[in-house]
Amino acid sequence: MKTKIINLAIVFILNFLFLVLNCFSQWGTDVRLTNNSAQSFTFYNNQFCVAAVVDIVHIVWFDQREGNDEIFYKRSSDGGLTWGIDTRLTNNPAVSWYPSIAAFGSNVHIVWEDDRHGYREIYYIHSSDAGLSWFTETRLTNNPLHSTSAAVEVFESNIYVVWHDFSDGNPEIYFKRSTDGGFNWDPELRLTNDSASSYNPSISVAGSTIHLTWYDNRDGNDEIYYKRSTNGGISWGNDTRLTNNSSFSMYPCISALGANICITWQDFRDGNREIYFIRSTNDGINWWTETRLTVNSAESYMPSIIQSGPNIHIVWYDGRDGNYEIYYKNSTNAGVNWNTDTRLTDNSSYSWYSSIALFGTALYVVWTDNRDGNWEVYFKNNPTGNIMFVNKTSSELPVKYQLFQNYPNPFNPVTTICFQCPVSGNVSLKIFDILGKEVATLVNESLQPGTYEVNFDGCNLTSGVYFYRLQTKDYIETKRMTLVK
Repeated sequence: MKTKIINLAIVFILNFLFLVLNCFSQWGTDVRLTNNSAQSFTFYNNQFCVAAVVDIVHIVWFDQREGNDEIFYKRSSDGGLTWGIDTRLTNNPAVSWYPSIAAFGSNVHIVWEDDRHGYREIYYIHSSDAGLSWFTETRLTNNPLHSTSAAVEVFESNIYVVWHDFSDGNPEIYFKRSTDGGFNWDPELRLTNDSASSYNPSISVAGSTIHLTWYDNRDGNDEIYYKRSTNGGISWGNDTRLTNNSSFSMYPCISALGANICITWQDFRDGNREIYFIRSTNDGINWWTETRLTVNSAESYMPSIIQSGPNIHIVWYDGRDGNYEIYYKNSTNAGVNWNTDTRLTDNSSYSWYSSIALFGTALYVVWTDNRDGNWEVYFKNNPTGNIMFVNKTSSELPVKYQLFQNYPNPFNPVTTICFQCPVSGNVSLKIFDILGKEVATLVNESLQPGTYEVNFDGCNLTSGVYFYRLQTKDYIETKRMTLVK
């Protein structure tokens, strides 16, 4: 009997692993998003140029089709299956480049650097109808020296922008915020203050806590630093040095989800550039030991990171195959262990400057590629790449279908939904907004009889009332829940 139980357990584990690996392998084909005789580029380092809310995917880039670099935007309303037209967001005889994007609900926010005044300044533009129309652009900086490498993050009506700025003689990290959706802005705030150089900030927000990372050389070589604000950017804590080696650690990218903070970067300590990862599970107070994610004799550059629940997803580009290709790696247990690298591109040209976003179960990746003879923007998705784990909490046979009230309720931003199934069959559990629009699919698979629970993460949704519906062949039940941020 014991042998039979062990064998059944092994079969279950193997089937589960097959399901996980199969889900993560369902990457779509490469989609070319730009098509012109000029050059089109995504951001060249650690900033995000793709964002997603429900099925709407937002892309931003710069290209030279008009004779000089301008900012362009494109969106898909069906998860990347089809795409709208290119929208030109800037129109001036100078250079506009290196945009970064963030989205929350129907609000889309973009920042970039622009030299229309003879030196680089940070500009901002936003849309309140999911990219269908745009407000007038806003100039965020005004000094005779360069402001560059801007990143933007959003939470509800709060917009946060960081960049590095030469106004004090050497590059320092600066911060600016709006608390009314981008219409008015507080004065800029200098976040670093040392005699060295601080570069390429990356920002992520979880509620009222803002998490920031960058690299600087105050200690003689480039190291990764971190600091946070717990009151929406009014005041900031001390700088925390995360790396300590005699080489160069550069281009960090950060993702925050609740108290879980993840940072990835490129590092030269092993003789060539490799991708490293570090995490905090207590809101940035303490940090685990860093993890080396790539091991090859080539160079690995500029990772981009996103997380949802226990899932962490990273993309980067490296030259292990003789030319630069886009690679992907994921963890399903919050960074404790990592799956093997997945090569996302395969062509004889160069693919680089990748960026990643997710919503629900779907992953979205964009990058710059010259397979067509000039640089173009490409897109790839994985509709089931971000696995929603359905946990079976009891195998005792229920007497009826039942959908329980979520807990906690109200919630911010994660809640747990439990349900029971008395018979085997396909089960669907979906989330809808107050207007009845589907915003997430948590479960859509065949389940055996038992009691189950699944977590729902509403970090990219606005506060309000939502409904969750359990549906099978013979049963439908809907309950109400409230997201409060």
